Amino acid sequence: MPSQAQQPVSVVMVGISGMGFYYLKALLEEFSPDKVKLCAVVDPFPEKSECYSEIKNRGIPIFYSLHEFYGGGNSAELVVISSPIHYHVSQSCEALQHGSYVLCEKPIGATIQDAEHLIRMRDTTQRWVMIGYQWSYSSAIQALKRDILKGLLGKPLCLKTLCFWPRDEGYYKKSSWLGKKKDETGNWILDSPANNAMAHFLHNLFYVLGDRIETSAKPVEVTAELYRTYPIENFNSIACRVFTQEGTELLFYASHAVPQDRGPMFSFKFENAEVTYGERVDNIVAKDNQGNEKFYGSPEGDNNLQKLFDAVAAVREPKPVICGPEAARSQTLCVNGIQESVPEIVTFPESILLQQKETKMRRAKGLAEVFYECYQKGILPCEVDLSWARKGRSIDLRNYLYFPGGAPPGNQGEQKS
Repeated sequence: MPSQAQQPVSVVMVGISGMGFYYLKALLEEFSPDKVKLCAVVDPFPEKSECYSEIKNRGIPIFYSLHEFYGGGNSAELVVISSPIHYHVSQSCEALQHGSYVLCEKPIGATIQDAEHLIRMRDTTQRWVMIGYQWSYSSAIQALKRDILKGLLGKPLCLKTLCFWPRDEGYYKKSSWLGKKKDETGNWILDSPANNAMAHFLHNLFYVLGDRIETSAKPVEVTAELYRTYPIENFNSIACRVFTQEGTELLFYASHAVPQDRGPMFSFKFENAEVTYGERVDNIVAKDNQGNEKFYGSPEGDNNLQKLFDAVAAVREPKPVICGPEAARSQTLCVNGIQESVPEIVTFPESILLQQKETKMRRAKGLAEVFYECYQKGILPCEVDLSWARKGRSIDLRNYLYFPGGAPPGNQGEQKS
């Protein structure tokens, strides 16, 4: 009988549509049977997945919840979670409590208290958790971060990133939780470009500045501008300024209310060099003060599911987790501050709203140009003479432990005005 090290890793896939479809295809097509055994899938609506017929044909068991899976006496070494944001922490914790390791798709969750709860559960169960920010697993970002840690680029001064990905009205009708702050039972979701589609690039600002490979820099203050073009609860366009514990300025610009794709791109200014990506070439390039260049490759150059291959390998050969809850919680803390900065989302005025009849794509006239100009200059729209720009409050995140309000109920701390 083969030893456990020689047996295939038993895997449960939670969420088999959306991003879960790509995880599932990889598990079905890119791992040999002697490496991975997909012992079940979990989804309340499995028939919506493009892989549903293949799952049925292969005889892979289908469960409607993790509770049903574990309640039937089943077990799995690895649980891959690609469900909506507000299920990430509860499902991760349930998997940990039943002895499974976890790869959870980004973000870690909706609130900082949820993130801290997952960290405590991980420590109690002594199982690892990976969070699926795919850039963090890329060789290009890892090489850049190592050079930053070595001090080769000097002190970080200002890091900024921009991404435009248009989304039409139909996007928000695909799932009931998209564009929502809460679900129907009151659980926080905080779906937005900063916490869903472009969360990777907000996270990356913190991740590359972490004091170790497995950590991220911590935000201590955030000021945001939040806008929307559709009648959704949350925002679909954001510009924000963040300061880290070390005093580095971070700027983030993202929108779904634009006519065409642009980015992701970034520009990282250090004392001794500037690092750029995405605007002119799809390669991370560091140019020092003497004009010398170093090329790191593209963060999109590796398999976008490298995180899955790493997770499967780590079940048999444990190694340090390079993007776990400690690395991921800075993005969550920042998102909580962003939402506190602008409690009431600003709807763009009708005078600048444009709608395409065919796609029902509603965008803000000139927004892409304004955000890009702000990105180049390192400013916010409220610092330009714009009638629609509305600056949010500056939120102190130094002792922020609970969303909303910063402190648990009954112990609410004051925020900066």
